[in-house]
Formats: sequence, structure tokens, C-alpha cells
Amino acid sequence: MTQRIALVTGGGRGLGKNAALKLASKGIGVILTWNSNEKEAQQVVDEIRQSGGKAAALSLNVGNISTFPQFVKQVQETLQTHWQSDTFDYLLNNAGVGINAPYPAFTEAQFDQLLDIHFKGPFFLTQNLLALINNGGRILNVSTGLSRFALPGYSAYAAMKGAMEVLTRYQAKELGERGITANIIAPGAIETDFSGGNVRDNAQLNAYIASQTALGRVGLPDDIGDAIAALLSDELAWMTAQRIEVSGGMFL
Repeated sequence: MTQRIALVTGGGRGLGKNAALKLASKGIGVILTWNSNEKEAQQVVDEIRQSGGKAAALSLNVGNISTFPQFVKQVQETLQTHWQSDTFDYLLNNAGVGINAPYPAFTEAQFDQLLDIHFKGPFFLTQNLLALINNGGRILNVSTGLSRFALPGYSAYAAMKGAMEVLTRYQAKELGERGITANIIAPGAIETDFSGGNVRDNAQLNAYIASQTALGRVGLPDDIGDAIAALLSDELAWMTAQRIEVSGGMFL
């Protein structure tokens, strides 16, 4: 059986890293992208290879759409070199940054940065990669619990993720004729270095979030990596156009 292949944006750290490792543990080949830290990304590739898997890392700035045609060529070359394939199966649009600022003080530059990375980038990156995604493949976008509940300072970030949730339904509708599903996972607060690592490193914030979560703790990267692997499994091939929140029950 031909090995299935996943492309994971932002796969060198945080949730993307965990997802890449979990997918590789299921026997899936992984192409992960990095923006600012090649060393971290290569360490993930090395870990996958040491476990007997296949992986490669490519540079990508999701916020710079002009680079996408060249990136697609690099993906094609990587598929040929490592898998002797012209296509891949799973696209995980994970790369992102966090900006927390009060709504009255939010700047246009901050807004544009989030727009480019969290909405415009995934919109056109997915479009550029469509020819390389196998019929019957999967698109999994990443949202946030903040699109359901509101916490001060995340107005623009959450709004971009809300836009991605709408886009996901349209992707499911328009790509369904190719058997491609599109879903979106919405993590709650997770202990990673995202947004400065506040959730992980601020004990007071961590305790507050845990107190407002049905399962009584803050999420861990493994919680989301496992969920991503499950959502891309054959058993959920009939699910499409869905927002799946994986937050342990935050703010119910």
C-alpha cells in the first residue's frame, strides 16, 4: 500500500510539531513547514526518521502569498524525491501567530498580520495546493475556542478564525465532488509557547483556565495531536464541513 502523506504548516513547534509526530506514528509521511526556525523543524524531521518514518521540512511564510507558486514547486520536488509521488493526502493548515491587544488599541498593522497569516494565507495556499491533493484527500484547518467564547484582546485573532470556519464549509461544498473533505479543529487553551507561552508559564492564568474547564485542567499538545490524527483517520472519512472543538469543555 502506498504511504499516505500529510503536509503540516508550522510543523516545527507547538501543536504542529505534536501533530506531525502523531501522524508519523500512524505510518503517515510528513512534509512540515517552518518559517523562522529551521533547526527546530529539522529536529522534528530527525525524530520522525529515527522512529522509522519518512519526513522532510520546507521553508514557508504563510503570510507571503507571492511565494506560494515556488513553494508548490518545492513540494512537488520533495514528493518525488522522498516518496516518488506527485500528490499528497492530508493538508493541515496549522501555522499561526498570536496577537493580544485591546480592541480600542488594535493597529492596522497587527490586523493585517493576522489577516495574512490566519485567513488570506490559508485561503490561497490551499488553493495553490489543490492540484497536488489526492481525490479523496483531507483538508483540516485550525480554529480556536475563542471563536465561540470571547476573551478580551483577541478580537482580530478570533475573527480570522471565524472566517476560516466559514471558509471550511465552502471548501467542503466545492471540493466534495473530488471526494475531498474539509473540517476545522478548534483547540482551547494549550500549554505551548504560542502567544509568548502565557498559558503554559503563567501559573495564575493556568489555574484560572483549569477552573473554567469541565475536565479540570489546561490542554496539552498531546490532546490536540491525538485529535488531529483521529480526525484524519479512515474512520472519519464521512465527516465534512464540521467545526470540532477540542477544549476539554472550556467555558461551558
